[in-house]
Amino acid sequence: MLSLQGEHIYLRALEPKDLDFLYELENNPYVWEISGTTTPYSKHVLQLYLDNAHRDIYDVKQLRLCICNDKGAIGLIDLFDFDPKNNRAGIGIVIVEEKERNKGAGAEAISLVCDYAFASLNLRQLYANVIDDNAASLHLFKKLGFIEVGVKKDWIYSISGYKNEILLQKINKK
Repeated sequence: MLSLQGEHIYLRALEPKDLDFLYELENNPYVWEISGTTTPYSKHVLQLYLDNAHRDIYDVKQLRLCICNDKGAIGLIDLFDFDPKNNRAGIGIVIVEEKERNKGAGAEAISLVCDYAFASLNLRQLYANVIDDNAASLHLFKKLGFIEVGVKKDWIYSISGYKNEILLQKINKK
């Protein structure tokens, strides 16, 4: 896949050089709450994942891209639960370091992936699941045209207890 170029960031396929970045991200407890991870990942397991990252979205039902700026990889954005029969997929994003958040990279990455999903994959809709106490992500998705369509009560268990998850949806009307 060619990189998807924005004004300040670009999206690219995972590369073998991303092993240390993935290791840091996947073993970050902050990310565990949003990803559903319950145990650390070894570099060996992540290397196996990278070795198979070239597989087609129609085969593995997922597409993971690195969000990069002029400093390198700063996050990941995923299309997951790809369902070509019903023309939909989930979308998830994480910007690893807090100092890189709230600078527009997330909005640009989501916009690029939405455009790609609607134009190239011919999807009708994308959905996002956001924990209700993540005000920044809720604001971001709503600003980009995602509509809140439901609340999954006590959906996510965390150290602080159960949390609700908000379901947001963006439908391509074209």
